[in-house]
Amino acid sequence: MCGIVGYVGAKNAAPVLIKGLKKLEYRGYDSAGIAVLSDSADDILVKKSKGALKFLVEKITGEVVKKSSKSDPAEAEKENDENLNALIEKTPDFVKGTVGIGHTRWATHGEPSDTNSHPQTNVSGSIAVVHNGIIENYAKLKATLQSEGIVFRSQTDTEVIAHLINYFYEKCGDLFKAVLETLHRLEGSYALGVVCKNYPDRIIAARKESPLIVGLGKNENFIASDVPPVLEYTRDVYYLEQNELAVLYSDHVDLFNEMGEKIHREPSHVEWNLESAEKGGYAHFMLKEIHEQPKALTDTLRPRLVYDGEKPVDINFEEIDFGKSWNEANRIVITACGTAYHAGVVAKYAFEKFARIPVSVDVASEFRYRNPILTDKDIFIVISQSGETADTLAALRLAKKAGAKVIAVTNCVGSTVSREADEVIYTWAGPEIAVASTKAYTTQLMCLYLLALKMAKVRGQISDAEYIRVIGELEQIPEKTQTIVDNQTEIQKFASRQFNKEKIFYIGRLFDSASSLEAALKLKEVSYMHCEAFSAGELKHGPIALVDKNTLVVAIATDAELYEKIASNIVEVKSRGCSTMVITDDTKGAFKECADTVITIPPVESALSPMLAIIPAQLFAYYCAVQKGNDPDKPRNLAKSVTVE
Repeated sequence: MCGIVGYVGAKNAAPVLIKGLKKLEYRGYDSAGIAVLSDSADDILVKKSKGALKFLVEKITGEVVKKSSKSDPAEAEKENDENLNALIEKTPDFVKGTVGIGHTRWATHGEPSDTNSHPQTNVSGSIAVVHNGIIENYAKLKATLQSEGIVFRSQTDTEVIAHLINYFYEKCGDLFKAVLETLHRLEGSYALGVVCKNYPDRIIAARKESPLIVGLGKNENFIASDVPPVLEYTRDVYYLEQNELAVLYSDHVDLFNEMGEKIHREPSHVEWNLESAEKGGYAHFMLKEIHEQPKALTDTLRPRLVYDGEKPVDINFEEIDFGKSWNEANRIVITACGTAYHAGVVAKYAFEKFARIPVSVDVASEFRYRNPILTDKDIFIVISQSGETADTLAALRLAKKAGAKVIAVTNCVGSTVSREADEVIYTWAGPEIAVASTKAYTTQLMCLYLLALKMAKVRGQISDAEYIRVIGELEQIPEKTQTIVDNQTEIQKFASRQFNKEKIFYIGRLFDSASSLEAALKLKEVSYMHCEAFSAGELKHGPIALVDKNTLVVAIATDAELYEKIASNIVEVKSRGCSTMVITDDTKGAFKECADTVITIPPVESALSPMLAIIPAQLFAYYCAVQKGNDPDKPRNLAKSVTVE
C-alpha cells in the first residue's frame, strides 16, 4: 500500500519524484505529495493534493492537464499520458531543488485530504517525512507530544514521526541520532524517507515490515517502495532489510543496523528492464499481463524441467532440498491472502491428488490468530506475489517458531518473505503492475503443481509413467494459454452484453470450484459487480434463492466425469430466468443445449485445468471493467501490496 520515492543528485528533483510516483500508482492511493529542499531558499517546499497524481501536478504548475478527444481508449489514454508527462516536465519552474521525497497515500488515519496527504512536517517545516505502514502506538506518542505544547495539523499517524524526530533533534543536534531515537519508540510497521533543511545533501531512509529499496545511480541515488521508479536510472539496488537504515548522498549510500552501526552489503542487480514495466501498446497493464501469461508460464516452467532429448522426464528444483523433511512430512500447511490464497486452494487439490498427503489451507489473517497446531513434521508453504504481505509474513514467522519447514512462493527477489523462508521458489513472472493479479497467479499455480508432482515422486506416490505423462501435460500449458488469449473475441462480446447484471455467481466442482473463487475475485476487484463463488453442489443449499433474470451464472467445467452434473446445475438456474456461460474443455457439445454461451478452452488434464480456465474469467473481468468505465489497473480501495493488517 502507498508509495514512496526519494532522490538526491544533480537533477531537478520534482519531475524525478513525480515520474517515480506515477510508476507506483498501481499500488493504490488517494492523494499525493512531494517535499523538495529548495535551491533558492533555505527551506523545504511541500506540495500535496488529494486525488490523482495529475491534481498534484496541476496544483504545482497552475495548469490543467489537457484531455484527449480521441475515441479509441488506448489512443486516448496514451495521449492523456503524454499530456501529463509534458506538464510534469514543467514542475522545476515552480519547485526547484535537487533533493526531495515523494509519496502516494492510501488513507489509514484520517480521510483523504490535502492536509492528511504526505509529506508531513514538524511545526516549523524544517523536517519532512513520508511514511508507509501504520504506527500502532501513535495515539500515546501524540498525547505525549501534545503535552509538550506541540500542535498537530493532520489526523495522520505519520505527523507523529515528524514531530518526534524534531523533538530528539532539538535535544541532540544530530539528525541521524534523532531518527534512530524515534525508530526505537515506534511500534508497528514503517518505511520512511526523511529530509531536513539543515542537512540539504542527504535523505535518511528506514524500514520495518513495509518494503523499501535504495537505487544506486551515477552521482545520484534513490529510494522507492518498489523497483519500477528507479529502472530508468539504474538496475543496482539495495533491498533494505528489517530494521535497517540508509543515508543517501549524491555520491554514496551508507547502510546501518537498528543500533546505528554501519553495515556492508553488495547490491543486487535487477534483471528485468524498463520496457517490461511499461504498457507496450496495450490499453491497460491488466490486459498486457493477461497476454504475457504464455511467456511467464514458460519462463517459470522450462528451467525446472529435465529433458531426455525433446521429452521432459523429470522436475528439478535446485532451490529445494527434497530430503528428510519432505519424506517424513505428516502434512502440508498452506497460508496466503487473496489471489495467492486461491492458488493455495488449488494446490491443496494437487498435493492430495498427486502426493497423497493431507493439506490444510488457511487465510493468513485468520491463521495467525487461531493458535494453530504446528509441528516440525509440517511443510509450511506461504504464497505472496509481493513477498511483503503483512499477514502472510506473520504466519511465516509463527511457523518458523514452531519448527516447521517453511517454503515461500513469490515473484519478488529480495522480498522479506524470500529472505525469511527456509527455501524460496520464484515464479519468474516478471513485473506485475496491475493491482488485480493475473500472471502472478498462474505462475504460482505452475510452481505449486511442479512442487506437488516432485513431492509425489520423492515419496513414491506416483508411477514413473504417470509422472512423465503429467509433466508432458504441464509442458503444453503455455501453448494452450496462448490459444486462449489469441481467441478472446467471444469473451469480449459476452462482456458487452452482461456487464450490467446485478448478480454474478461462479460455480464448479473440485478443481473447478477452486478456480471459481479466483474468477469471482477478479470480477469484484475491477468491475465492482457483486459476485460470489461456491461449489456447484451447494446451489440448492441456499444460493439458488437469489437467482433471477438479473443474474448471470458462470460454470467452470473441465472434468468430463462431472459434465452431466454441471449441466443439471445450469438447467436449474436457467429455468429461473438467469443468463448462463460455461467455461469448458468439452468439444462434444455437452453444454450446447443448456448454456447461453460456451467458451471452449483447449483440452487439458482436469487436475491442471485451473491454469487455463482462469484466463477467460480474467478477460471477462477486464472487459466488464472497461465497459463500465473503470480503470482495471487501479481499482478503488485496493492496493497491490498489503503491508498492513
